[in-house]
Amino acid sequence: MNLPPLNQLRAFEAAARHLSFTAAAAELNMTQSAVSQQIKSLENHLGQPLFYRRPRALELTVTGFNFVPVVREAFQTLERGTRMLVDSGTTRALHIQTNLTFSTNWLAPRLPRLYARHPDMHLHITTAIWDRMERVDEADIEIRLLISPEADPQAKRLTWDTFYPVCAPDYSVQLDTIAQHRLFYCTAMLTTWDAWAETQPPMPAPKINHTRVLGTALAAAEAGAGLAMAHDCMVHHLLENGRLVRPFAHSAQMQEAYYLTLNPRAEGKADAAHFAAWITEEMARDYASSERNARLGTHA
Repeated sequence: MNLPPLNQLRAFEAAARHLSFTAAAAELNMTQSAVSQQIKSLENHLGQPLFYRRPRALELTVTGFNFVPVVREAFQTLERGTRMLVDSGTTRALHIQTNLTFSTNWLAPRLPRLYARHPDMHLHITTAIWDRMERVDEADIEIRLLISPEADPQAKRLTWDTFYPVCAPDYSVQLDTIAQHRLFYCTAMLTTWDAWAETQPPMPAPKINHTRVLGTALAAAEAGAGLAMAHDCMVHHLLENGRLVRPFAHSAQMQEAYYLTLNPRAEGKADAAHFAAWITEEMARDYASSERNARLGTHA
């Protein structure tokens, strides 16, 4: 069945709210006869009456009464969606595109420091999954995990991470029995358990639990389900807060890195420049903190 025209639904909703064609016509800037005709056409479309036409008032039929909340919810959804689009286009929002784990594990915990420095900054953060080499035209700034920036020579490298296992603070594991534990690994990355173990004593082939998003693996480890393979910037604050720990000191150099790309259309945006400078400083702060703690015999 085809959907009825929007004008008919709007006339019905107004008439049902006022229980008056005349009042609905005044609200919609239409004539009373035009509203009446729209309702009649809608009833013909549905094959059922929506109103009882009484001498001095309208009364909803059972069908009309049940149809009112459906129509109102549809209009509210349209209104919210339209407002979202209009607001995002008229505000000075800086559009940041990145993956879900980076936005959740790195960016979100640091937003208070960003807003403290730039209280007027307004962000639009999207975390859609896209092909690694595909550009997102709507984004002012993209933060991507790449093996090489060759496809985008303007990309600025943000990270030089190492990777290693992490687990919950009370999770007990020894290196010689690690293959007996549940090991979590994000299949979208090259930070594999085999790569980490290359310079370690050989271990039996472990049973790997695969996840598509690193955040899922980290959440499983934090809950005590096993160990997750992680890298510096994604677990820095989790290690610092004691939510995760590193059970082994060994780490391996990560092949991928996060890169920042500024959309040419945003080059004149002050907020884009401020954000790029801020994220560079934050990354430097993280690495300085990690190096300091390593010298003290701990890892943050």
